[in-house]
Amino acid sequence: MTDILNSKKIDSFEEEQEISLRPQHLNEYIGQEDLKRNLRVFIGAALKRHETLDHTLLYGPPGLGKTTLAYIIANEMKGKIRVINGPSIEKPGDLAAVLSTLESGDILFIDEIHRLPRIVEEVLYGAMEDFTLSVIINRDGNARTIEVPLPPFTLVGATTRIGDLTSPLRARFGIAEKINFYSENEIADIVNRTAKVYNTAIAPEAVNAIAQRSRGTPRIANRLFRTSSRFFRFCQRKFNKSGFSYICP
Repeated sequence: MTDILNSKKIDSFEEEQEISLRPQHLNEYIGQEDLKRNLRVFIGAALKRHETLDHTLLYGPPGLGKTTLAYIIANEMKGKIRVINGPSIEKPGDLAAVLSTLESGDILFIDEIHRLPRIVEEVLYGAMEDFTLSVIINRDGNARTIEVPLPPFTLVGATTRIGDLTSPLRARFGIAEKINFYSENEIADIVNRTAKVYNTAIAPEAVNAIAQRSRGTPRIANRLFRTSSRFFRFCQRKFNKSGFSYICP
């Protein structure tokens, strides 16, 4: 039991660290130049028209920054963000409870949106298209539908499996952007930025070693940085004839 609790504490601590590493604005975000260029145009146009941003779909392999971009979109649009996970929404009532708390200009971020149940997805259609929520009331055997107006909001969906999204749901996103793997140089820049956030000195050779082993994924690069940083802090460096070696207690 103790191991389980400690594991949860570690996961929570690492999640807080991940949040602290996230850039807050597009000009701080490293890589994905084409995607950033497109988002600047879409966001700038929406702000100029005093409208909400079109619903946005972000897709690509895990660990590339989809959640980070959702937070950046919220910051750039000067709106609040509400984050939910697709599998956690099991029935239409769950989604209705979330939608009813949104305010004008809010960003609703649904991670793993491809895992939404079909019956929930159908409720989402009206909310995305007309900003209305259809509620069915069954009283004394007589069922009727009430249309509840919703404030204008932006849905940002993230998925690692774009092919699992239904065509009707995909068609309701005005913006769809793919996030690609990062180059070694971009990963090196991300590692250097992480080191600055942690106020930790890191040698260029170490930066390159991490970048080469990160498979183009910032999440892996940041984990490797944290692991190696802990290792070097814990162990003592000794010099011998063959070079430097590390002795750990």
